[in-house]
Amino acid sequence: MPNPQFLVLFGSQTGTAQDVSERLGREARRRRLGCRVQALDSYPVVNLINEPLVIFVCATTGQGDPPDNMKNFWRFIFRKNLPTTALCQMEFAVLGLGDSSYTKFNFVAKKLHRRLLQLGGSALLPVCLGDDQHELGPDAAVDPWLRDLWDRVLSLLPPPPDLAEIPPGVPLPSKFTLLFLQEAPRMGSEGQRVAHPGSQEPPSESKPFLAPMISNQRVTGPSHFQDVRLIEFDISGSGISFAAGDVVLIQPSNSAAHVQQFCQVLGLDPDQLFTLQPREPDVSCPTRLPQPCSMRHLVSHYLDIASVPRRSFFELLACLSLHELEREKLLEFSSAQGQEELFEYCNRPRRTILEVLCDFPHTAAAIPPDYLLDLIPAIRPRAFSIASSMLAHPSRLQIGCSSRLCSSWLASPPWQGPVRYPSGAPESGLPRDTRHPVIMVGPALGSPSAAIQERVAQGQTRNFLFFGCRWRDQDFYWEAEWQELEMRDCLTLVPAFSREQKVYVQHRLRELGSLVWELLDRQGAYFYLAGNAKSMPADVSEALMSIFQEDGGLCSPDAAAYLARLQRTQRFQTETWA
Repeated sequence: MPNPQFLVLFGSQTGTAQDVSERLGREARRRRLGCRVQALDSYPVVNLINEPLVIFVCATTGQGDPPDNMKNFWRFIFRKNLPTTALCQMEFAVLGLGDSSYTKFNFVAKKLHRRLLQLGGSALLPVCLGDDQHELGPDAAVDPWLRDLWDRVLSLLPPPPDLAEIPPGVPLPSKFTLLFLQEAPRMGSEGQRVAHPGSQEPPSESKPFLAPMISNQRVTGPSHFQDVRLIEFDISGSGISFAAGDVVLIQPSNSAAHVQQFCQVLGLDPDQLFTLQPREPDVSCPTRLPQPCSMRHLVSHYLDIASVPRRSFFELLACLSLHELEREKLLEFSSAQGQEELFEYCNRPRRTILEVLCDFPHTAAAIPPDYLLDLIPAIRPRAFSIASSMLAHPSRLQIGCSSRLCSSWLASPPWQGPVRYPSGAPESGLPRDTRHPVIMVGPALGSPSAAIQERVAQGQTRNFLFFGCRWRDQDFYWEAEWQELEMRDCLTLVPAFSREQKVYVQHRLRELGSLVWELLDRQGAYFYLAGNAKSMPADVSEALMSIFQEDGGLCSPDAAAYLARLQRTQRFQTETWA
């Protein structure tokens, strides 16, 4: 490959941005162009002044916040002392990945595009706004944008005349070579590095903490359609600390049955040992994999065979297929014209990589082992809102999740230390001055419980919770604990049961509008909203606007300005998800 000619930088809380970025890298290699692909925070941002062409691929998290792996970059690029000519030599393009059900749809991509222009950069294209809510997903916007992008890139960087473009149906060389060992090595051992109690090294992504499970309790009624679990772990001796509003990251693994099935479909010996060797000098081996490694360990702890495959999976699988009928179908799924059928086959039923490989057995059996790490993404940690407070339970950590998630791999998870929840800025959270009242609204399982526990442990009694669920006897998760706190005058609980009463939290807010206005305007209350992002946040905001006008006597523009001021001063915070 030629020396790198342009740069792709990605920032994402999930794997989508990285997947799109690596797709850009593959297309560059196919066109015989040199390209580096890096996470934003792993790139020395001061070097941007020397980059002639950069493609930024970035997601938006929460309510308009950058993902964790671009926050350092974000702080640097918005420094006020950067000169307006800092990037005058740079051509750039920004591809955004977001969800239009959120108020600040693709806010990070839009803001980054404007900032790069302010610093003198030249935009190759308007910003791309990929939308998870589109029936075809982000590809509906990404595909035509990428076609235009390559036209512009190739006009700036024409490929070498003596090297022909690699045809689309021909697979590119794999990133790694698996060197199989004929016999077990005498030195070294295989296994996942973990942090042990009393260890001086804190838990991290490469060395999680193995936390014993204490309880796994169903918190929905027996006839409720959803089996929601409250799971508690012992974290004593882990060095983990957290506050209300934080999340914990869990590094899952695949079940033994799925590992066996995968190896059988691909004709792999799970006990076969190998060492991993990069094909190119700028590619490093994953730190999570031991050297040497067994195929069983690779599939159990690294390859995310339980994830829904992306379009790039079908593109590479089609290149590797030797079976005419299966290859024809894979090519259809990977084409722009076949995205609707791919959505119906794969995304709508959430068909996993393992299930797809079982549907294409001839192709699966012919996959060269060298391509496993190109084909299947690495298992990423899952983030869960912490549902307990360290002040109330110092050696315990609770999370809530549906059984669909916890039944497959949450029985004995390795743990990773919690991080600040990505939907909020680092300075967000419960008010530092605990004398301020707190109003919490929504149906979320984790955050309200942790916040209430923490506030009560601090001796604060002015806690107001508007909790919404379907039925009192089926999904009123914390009823007993919250009613006990009510009896102690530590909590004012206002439930809303949408199925049995046809009442939602926004209706309860309006019913108690004078109290809400008194708390916000005269007592400096903080307002927290948690739940589904589809319509609830907009309905609650509309209810607040009504309260500001009817109970506060504000006109419509002043009510909107009042709500904006609450958001700007971190007194109105949201934690929502699609």
